[in-house]
Amino acid sequence: MSGRRDLLRKQGETKLCSHCGRPFSWRRKWQRVWPQVRYCGARCRREARRGGGERVEQAILALLGARQGTVCPSEPARTLWPDAWRPRMNDVRAAARRLAHEGRVVWRQHGKPVDPTTARGPIRLARGPRFERG
Repeated sequence: MSGRRDLLRKQGETKLCSHCGRPFSWRRKWQRVWPQVRYCGARCRREARRGGGERVEQAILALLGARQGTVCPSEPARTLWPDAWRPRMNDVRAAARRLAHEGRVVWRQHGKPVDPTTARGPIRLARGPRFERG
């Protein structure tokens, strides 16, 4: 019966995706490999292999370090990909979510902090409590 109890206990577990920073829950198909699971799905695993996440994080931190206020997520995208920045906005938001999880960045809407895993609509990025210049 202890095996059944372990299954019920694991069903409530969540992790943060290493790529997008969103929480995801335990699934039965991951029963044997749950400690090794890092990504919420195939798309995040594929995009993480593509790389470039550190470059985006450094661009966000550099912009925040260069000014006192907040930064729109489109600004690092425009500096890194001036001609085709819109398709890369998901990469910027994912990097900002990871930085928020580390406490280096705070997501804001209407001047108030919001949870990056549930925020919808326009946001601004501000320095977090663990901010260090990039």
